[in-house]
Amino acid sequence: MKKIRAAAWAASALVTASALTGTLTGPAAATSGKASEPASTAQKPAGALATATDGVTHEENDRVPEGSIWTQHYFPSSDGSGTELHADVLLPEKLPKGKRVPVILSAGAYFGHSGQIAPEDWKHTGPSNRFQDFIEGTDLFDQGYAFVMVDTRGFGGSTGCLDFGGPGDQADIKAAIDWSASRPWSTGAVGMYGKSFDALTGLIGNNLDQDALKAVVAQEPVWDNHRLIHSGGVPLSRVVTTATTYNAIASLPQMPDDDARYLANSRYEQSHPECLTENLAGYRITDPDHAYWTARDAAKKAKGTDTPLFFTQGFIEDNTKPEGMQEFLANHKGPERGWVGQWDHVRGNDRTEDGRLAMGREGWFKETLSFYDQYLKGTEPEVRHPAYAVEDNTGAWRAQKTWPVVERSATLRLGGGSYVDDGGTSAMRALDPSGRTKPPKAAKPSGKGDLENASSSVPTVPKGLAEAQVKRQKAGEATSSFFKWSKPVDQATRITGTPRLSMTAKGEGNVMVKLYDVAKDGTAVMFDEQVSRLDSDRPTLDLKSTDWTLKAGHTLAVEIGSVQTGDWLDTPSKQKVKIKDARLELALDDPADDVATGGERSPYLDTYLSQYTVQLPAGPSAFTVPPVHDDR
Repeated sequence: MKKIRAAAWAASALVTASALTGTLTGPAAATSGKASEPASTAQKPAGALATATDGVTHEENDRVPEGSIWTQHYFPSSDGSGTELHADVLLPEKLPKGKRVPVILSAGAYFGHSGQIAPEDWKHTGPSNRFQDFIEGTDLFDQGYAFVMVDTRGFGGSTGCLDFGGPGDQADIKAAIDWSASRPWSTGAVGMYGKSFDALTGLIGNNLDQDALKAVVAQEPVWDNHRLIHSGGVPLSRVVTTATTYNAIASLPQMPDDDARYLANSRYEQSHPECLTENLAGYRITDPDHAYWTARDAAKKAKGTDTPLFFTQGFIEDNTKPEGMQEFLANHKGPERGWVGQWDHVRGNDRTEDGRLAMGREGWFKETLSFYDQYLKGTEPEVRHPAYAVEDNTGAWRAQKTWPVVERSATLRLGGGSYVDDGGTSAMRALDPSGRTKPPKAAKPSGKGDLENASSSVPTVPKGLAEAQVKRQKAGEATSSFFKWSKPVDQATRITGTPRLSMTAKGEGNVMVKLYDVAKDGTAVMFDEQVSRLDSDRPTLDLKSTDWTLKAGHTLAVEIGSVQTGDWLDTPSKQKVKIKDARLELALDDPADDVATGGERSPYLDTYLSQYTVQLPAGPSAFTVPPVHDDR
C-alpha cells in the first residue's frame, strides 16, 4: 500500500474524522506496486498522461494496471446544472478494433489522482488504485471487461458541490451509467462495483432504474444516509467528522502533471466556498423527514426496483451499520445475492494480518465475476451459489434463499421501569474506585490497518458498568437504566431481522436500548443497540438488523435507559423518565433447520465478543421468548 502522508491543512480533519477513518472507505486493502521514479530521473514514458484519444499502457505509466489501456474523459451530469464529470477508463489492452465489452463502473469520492482520502506519495499522475485488488483478483481485462471510475461532483476532476448521495450525486450516477453504456467500445451492459460510499452509489444506481444497469455489487453499503449520521434524532460524532473529512477530500490538491482541465475542475471549491459550508449544514439537520434526508434515503427509494444485487453486510460492524438494510431488501424486487455475517468494515477478499479471510468465506472474486457474467454477458454460472450465505454468532455458515427467514414473529411484553437521563453519570459513579472505570485498550481490528480498516472511534464500554447497574436496580435505586430479563429459552432460538421496541414514555430526554445474550453463569454479550430522542409519548425504535442465536438455557435481557456508551453526541435532560408497556417485536428462526454452506468463523467475531462481553447478574423473569415451533 502506498504510504499516506496527510497534507498539513487536512491533518487535523483526518485525525479527528474517522469518515471516515475507515467509516466510508480508503485505499484498496490488497495492492499495490512500488512508487514510480521521480519525474526528474524517470524516462519519459514512465508517467505518460492519457487523454480521450491517446491511451496509455502500464509500460508507459506504471500506475496503469497491467493488461489495460488508460484514457481520460469529461462529460456533463444529467441534471442540466453545468456540472462536468471526469472519468478514468481502463480498457483491455488487446481489445480488437470494433470489439465491444461490458463495463464495470465505480463512482464516488475516492478516485482522485493524488490519493483517495489524503495525498499519497505518487510521483506522477495516473488512475486510482482503489480497486486494484478487484482488477487483479478477477483478471478483469482478460475476462473481457472495461473498468470505469467516475468522480462524482466535487471530487477529483469533476466540478460541482459535493452532495453526499443527494439529487446531484444521483444525477451524476445516472449520467455515468448512460455514458458508460453509450461508448463505442461498450456493449451497453453496465455493472456497478464498490465498497462503503461507492457501494451506496451502487444502491443509488439500482434506485434510478436505468435499463443499462444490469447488476450491482455493493460491499458494506450505506442503506440510509440519515441513519448513518443520526439515531432517532440523536447525532453521532460523525455529524462533524464525516462532513469535515469529505470537505477535506473535495479540497485535495491533485497532481502537478494532471492536465489543465482536470486541475481547474479539482479547484472548484476554491471559487465556490459555499460548497463546503452547505455540506456541513446538511449533516446537522436532525429531522429524518426533512427534504435533505428523504432525498438520500436509499432504502425507501428502492421500492419496486429490480436490478440484480450482490451485497455484503457485517451485522456487528460499527461503521456502515445494518440500519435500513431490511427495508431496502423488502423494497427491492430483483434477484439478490448476499454474504451477511459477523465482521467489521471489510471487503469480501480482505485478509487479516495472519492470513485469514476477514469475512471467513472463500471465493469472493470468483463469485463476483460469475455474478457479472450472468447478468452482463448472459453466461450461465458453472457453480450454483446460494442466494444468501449467512454467518450467525456461533461462527457457523448456512445457505438461505432469502434473508431474513422468519419462522415466527413475536411481540414480547416487557413491562416498564424508570431511569434518570443523566448520560450515565450515576452509573459511572456506581463503579468501585479500583480502576474499573478506566476503559481497556481498544481491540485491534481484523483488517490490515489501512484507512479502509481503521480502528473505530467508539469508546470502549467500562468494565463492570452493566453489573453495577443491575445491583443498583435490585437495591431499588434510580439510576441511568433498568433491565428486563426473559425466562431461559428451552431450545436454541435465533433472533433475526430487525428488532423493534415500542413503549409509553413520560419525561423528556433520550433513550438507549440494548439487547444481551445472557449465559447461565451471567456472562452476557451485548449484540444490538439503538438510541432515540423521546420526542413522542409512544416512541418506537428500530434496532440494527441482526442474526444472533440464543443457546438453549440462555436468557434475553433488555436494557432501557440513558445514553451511556457509544459515540452519540447526546444532551441528557437530567430528568427522570418513566417507561410503561414496553414491547419488543422479534423475528425468530430455528437453527435446527439450517442448511450448511462453506465458510469459517470470521476473525472479528472474537474481537467483538472480547469487547462486548460483560457480567450481568440474573434478575426476575419478566417475559418469555416463545419457541419457534410449539410442537418441539
